[in-house]
Amino acid sequence: MPRQSANQALAYPATMYAPPTLPDLSRLEERRRLSPAALRAFFNIVERWEIRDEDARQLLGGVSNGKYYELKRKPDDVLDQDPLQRISYLIGIFKALNILYGTRLADSWIQLPNTNPLFTGQTPLMYMLQRGTPAMEVVRRLLDARRGG
Repeated sequence: MPRQSANQALAYPATMYAPPTLPDLSRLEERRRLSPAALRAFFNIVERWEIRDEDARQLLGGVSNGKYYELKRKPDDVLDQDPLQRISYLIGIFKALNILYGTRLADSWIQLPNTNPLFTGQTPLMYMLQRGTPAMEVVRRLLDARRGG
């Protein structure tokens, strides 16, 4: 029996699954392409969840009042990586909530006190506002796990 090289022994087995290519958010062209749709989605989610402008600004990473209202007026601006990543998490949370619950609960869940030990009785919104992007990722993973995704 021929001996395998170390690289062959550690190679991944053949599969038909190929992970999707992730967008390169460091590229201006990619951010320019994604930003308008991301901003429209963000403002629609904020409206559905009835989030105050102050909290919405914080969810975007603490943008100023002026910048926030400029983005609201002209959602075709190009975002940096961080706000795009934050919006991506929020879109995933929104999607998971709408798969798991009816529209009414899906839209209010973010503002309801939660008994999951993760939230320590706080609302998921407060949890994310206090802990930033890592908390958004945790909430998204929690909801994805609940829906079996």
